[in-house]
Amino acid sequence: MLHVLRQLLLVTTLGLMSGASLAANDSPEQIVRATSKDVLDIIKKNDKDPAKTRELVDQRLSPLADYERMTSLAVGRYWKSATPAQQDALTKEFRTMMVRTYLSALTLYKNAQINVKGTRAGNDANEQTVRTEVTLPSQKPIPLDFSFEKTGNDWKVYDITVEGISFINNHRNQFGAEIRKDGIDGLIKSLMERNNSSRQSK
Repeated sequence: MLHVLRQLLLVTTLGLMSGASLAANDSPEQIVRATSKDVLDIIKKNDKDPAKTRELVDQRLSPLADYERMTSLAVGRYWKSATPAQQDALTKEFRTMMVRTYLSALTLYKNAQINVKGTRAGNDANEQTVRTEVTLPSQKPIPLDFSFEKTGNDWKVYDITVEGISFINNHRNQFGAEIRKDGIDGLIKSLMERNNSSRQSK
């Protein structure tokens, strides 16, 4: 079940962040509301063309995703001991992993509906969490929260929680175990191998 929830999380999150018609001063809730319909349309229209979908997602993802913060939070305390080159490599592979997981899950959730339930204040004025529920046919609604941070004038997603499971925290445990075993370069190599294997299988 955790694997399925993780895939659902990536579908809705990466799709959310691929919206093209956003104003710079939109609030997190406006961003979610404005893009959720477009997300589901993208999934339905491009599910038979993974290469095109990957290109569209990659082009549109950057403006609304703080990949460096996501990666640093997922790597945890080991991030500060990584060199700038290692941090760049980790961020690149983490981004590729997210897009790869998104593509693998595209065909599973074509009939999903995303309902915005409200916004919760964060630790300060620059953080907000948008609460949503994802509804699938014949299934219980799944709570899905998007954590936003304001960077300059823009709001960016830095974490997602599905049924109380934080995407960042879940990967922090996995990444920490790999780093303790094989070091930071070992984690980079592991992510790279998984991403390359996925490309070759398509």
